[in-house]
Amino acid sequence: MVIRSLELQNFRNYASLAMEFDEGINILFGDNAQGKTNILEALYLTSTTKSHRASKDREMIRIGQEEAHIRLFLSQNDVDHRMDLHLKQSKAKGAAIDGVPVRRSGDLVGFLKVVFFSPEDLSIIKNGPGERRRFLDMELCQLDKVYLNQLANYNRALNQRNNLLKQIGQDPSLKETLELWEEQLISYGTQIMRGRASFLQELAPIVSEIHAQLSGGKEELKLLYEPNVSADRYREELFYSRDRDIYLKTTHVGPHRDDMVFEINGSDARRFGSQGQQRTAALSLKMAEIEIVRRRTGQKPILLLDDVLSELDRSRQTYLLSGISGTQVIMTCTGLEEFVENRVRVNRVFEVIEGQVMPRSEEETLVKGE
Repeated sequence: MVIRSLELQNFRNYASLAMEFDEGINILFGDNAQGKTNILEALYLTSTTKSHRASKDREMIRIGQEEAHIRLFLSQNDVDHRMDLHLKQSKAKGAAIDGVPVRRSGDLVGFLKVVFFSPEDLSIIKNGPGERRRFLDMELCQLDKVYLNQLANYNRALNQRNNLLKQIGQDPSLKETLELWEEQLISYGTQIMRGRASFLQELAPIVSEIHAQLSGGKEELKLLYEPNVSADRYREELFYSRDRDIYLKTTHVGPHRDDMVFEINGSDARRFGSQGQQRTAALSLKMAEIEIVRRRTGQKPILLLDDVLSELDRSRQTYLLSGISGTQVIMTCTGLEEFVENRVRVNRVFEVIEGQVMPRSEEETLVKGE
């Protein structure tokens, strides 16, 4: 899978942009706040229908405009495809693949498979469980359409139950309707827990192996699933939690409160791990994400790196850069020093200045690779 080109209209700070990518390593460099990350955001949005930093579509539309348009061309199994995404100020986004409208934006998820890695991901270990659930859901939704549908249905039922919990204080008779939504929560939630458990069981040994290589065999990393409630007690715990939920007006039991635990040499890395250990574990997780996509789909995903190298020490830079051969990489940075120092061959370089993207010639890249 390779992204050939990208076109933007009225997206973030780009009135109009057209650029072509190499199937190897592509670098977007320049000072901060010039628009580098906006390009990665557009690619990630097309893959997942969600931004990694904006909660509403209108936040990504250029100021003063009503719509934004993203178009990209990609090759998958030697077949060329076109993907279009329209963002609108007051309407739901529209999408199309090869000119055919996509009925639901969720149907777009997973057609283009990407792994996104930003400095914020280096904190996934020490951040709250919401970040780790987001990682699980985004990865599983790209790989499994059934899981995507289960998660959407679960969230819909959860929102309905929470709305009811808020209304019961004014109308106690509504309590009788809770069971309808609880049955859906139990049905879809149980499937979600099983999907997460199966995925982490597959992912854990890959993460452990990569972490052992990064730590020189000195540390053992275990990745463990920590469900909020076991599947066989879900119905019982949800029923017992009703009065508390009504009082606090929110649902306290279910996979929306799941977590996963990283243990380094038997200790919880979130509580007892050093910053270096936490970053190594996070890097191991992202590298494992690339491998599990390859195993499940037979293709390597496109790797999007947003100014990550500057946050890693030399040894971790070397490991990351040596592990992405054969993968299309589109990454941002403020300079090219890391590539010079690590003797990495860069295939295409773009300089980004105030929303203008300018290709640099090979002589200008200052890269020492063969």
